[in-house]
Amino acid sequence: MSSNFKAVPLTPPDPVRAGELYRLAIVGAGTLKGKEIAEVLGDRNFPSADIKLLDDNESLGQLESVGDEVSFIQSVRSEQFDKVDFTFFASDQECTRQNWKKAQRAGSSIVDLSYALEDQSDAEVKAPWIQRQLGQTLTPELQPGPAVVAHPAAVVLALLLLRVQKSGALKRVVATVFEPASEHGQKGMDELHEQTVNLLSFQQLPKRVFDTQVAFNMVARYGEQSVPSLSTVERRVLNHYQRIAGKEAPLPSLLLLQAPIFHGHAFTLHIDMEKPVEIERISKALTGEHVTITGLAEESPSNVNAAGQGDVLVSIQPDSNLANGLWLWAAADNLRVAAATAVECAENMAASRPKGKIQ
Repeated sequence: MSSNFKAVPLTPPDPVRAGELYRLAIVGAGTLKGKEIAEVLGDRNFPSADIKLLDDNESLGQLESVGDEVSFIQSVRSEQFDKVDFTFFASDQECTRQNWKKAQRAGSSIVDLSYALEDQSDAEVKAPWIQRQLGQTLTPELQPGPAVVAHPAAVVLALLLLRVQKSGALKRVVATVFEPASEHGQKGMDELHEQTVNLLSFQQLPKRVFDTQVAFNMVARYGEQSVPSLSTVERRVLNHYQRIAGKEAPLPSLLLLQAPIFHGHAFTLHIDMEKPVEIERISKALTGEHVTITGLAEESPSNVNAAGQGDVLVSIQPDSNLANGLWLWAAADNLRVAAATAVECAENMAASRPKGKIQ
């Protein structure tokens, strides 16, 4: 039936679409990602009539603000998904696996930030920023499968490399991504904090999340009891990069390091161009939606000044030992990138829904 519809350019939909309002649910509303989704929904004026806040842990009963309203976090039950148009799963993977089918059977479109559904046959890893960069079209779907939000590090890497190659052919890219504790949720943030305090007071370190010392330390491998492992996350970043960028951008050599930082990704990229390219030309190619270039006189990108921003902050400098080489230093708010991607996925699904009733 979808053949009756024409593909339309993938542009940000107008949030005031004919007065249509949608019912939403956020599963994992008490998590860092869940709170960020609620904030982005308000910032983007998503046309919602009702937002249910759901969770299955100690956050039950907590008050959370969504826009100008305050709601209680309720337990995840099948009846909570009745008449819900979009369900965001910001929960842990087990909670997503237990409940996403219930939401789907109730008629809800699924947006998964937990990565639990990335291997489902009908799921698609999505990144609207990259779709727009590639000029891809939005095709209406009567029954779309789950939209899996692309890993924020994969989104940033794909966006930067797609932009850079507009200035010239890329020969080789080596990227190092510095992972923040917030990628492990509030428990990761708490463990980094507790380790920091305990180290300064000469007490035993908690290692329930990372199973190794991450405070005042930089590691390329977690302890054996940590799930997911750092290598698993590294593979996910590369997998998602390939799924959103395809063959349109070169696959970088990637090293993922756990940094002793609470929030925000940081990136170093060494890019070897086929031919020498002026920094000014590369800067012009990079500049655009969601990317801010900082000059020498400005504050260098950092995970601190990227916090709360929807842009990737980037600085550029030539490689003094390689005529065709250059370095990018970048920082981005991992939670904001993930939440913005999730909300834009829902906006695109809403925009592509056929108007009227299906007979």
